[in-house]
Amino acid sequence: MSILINHKSGENVSVSCFGEVLWDCFDSGKRLGGAPLNMCVRINSLGIKADMISAVGNDELGAELLGEITSKGVSCEYIAINSDKKTSTVEVTLDSGGSASYEIVADTAWDNIALTDELLSKVKSSDVFVFGSLIGRSEASLATLNQLVDVANFKVFDVNLRAPHYKLETLVDLMNKADFIKLNDEELYEIAKAMGCKFHSLEQNLAFIAQQTNTDYLCVTKGSHGALLTIKGENFYNSGYLISVIDTVGAGDSFLGSLIYQLCSNDDAQYAVDFACAVGAMVAESSGATPTLTHQQISEFMNPL
Repeated sequence: MSILINHKSGENVSVSCFGEVLWDCFDSGKRLGGAPLNMCVRINSLGIKADMISAVGNDELGAELLGEITSKGVSCEYIAINSDKKTSTVEVTLDSGGSASYEIVADTAWDNIALTDELLSKVKSSDVFVFGSLIGRSEASLATLNQLVDVANFKVFDVNLRAPHYKLETLVDLMNKADFIKLNDEELYEIAKAMGCKFHSLEQNLAFIAQQTNTDYLCVTKGSHGALLTIKGENFYNSGYLISVIDTVGAGDSFLGSLIYQLCSNDDAQYAVDFACAVGAMVAESSGATPTLTHQQISEFMNPL
């Protein structure tokens, strides 16, 4: 029995991820990127079928991106090719501690994901539908998202704030529609305060968001200090893993992808958050957003001899 999907075993669960696919451009070159894509890659690598819904341009970068996505084991069946818009690129800058800042080009192919009957059918048949906040910067893709959310089953909202690409009213609307909300601690405090929260502790702010949005499943990550998972008012903590950070790009995405995988595969919430924190830490001590990690490697990291 799993926590999120009561009627299926993990290997029979299907996930759809909606949002940006792009090239993260570093000084050393370009790498596959986009939060929902990073999650999609991780979920697939762990053993649950996940499909990506997005768009690329009809250009060389788009063709390369589709090839790279396929090489990661993710189907491109639901990634449209837009002849009018370019494939997305993001300039990534790492500070001395490996933390990233982003310069995101506007009005790209994934900002213009068109609704189709095929996408509606795909999301309606998926057990879990994952989407992020960045996609909400575009009216076109946001309109598509809202119609997909209406037919989705279990809805996971990854709050992934990238200034200036978000509005509070859009965030609150999407949180109200979600069954599961994931944030980091800075995002939690910023949004809760904007919604009128007067509390100071992380737990109180998370409980405030849960009450305001009528959401039973929430998670907040705390960087090197782990994460807090809340399920129907019960809290599950992980205090983090000691690592040497190379870069943090994609660590939170792999965390959430791994958490979704575990919550769809078993009923042990504590193990789920421990596992997800381990994967996030392993990504942060690696280069790139989607390093290959096996179940055995994760187990050995969590339980070193």
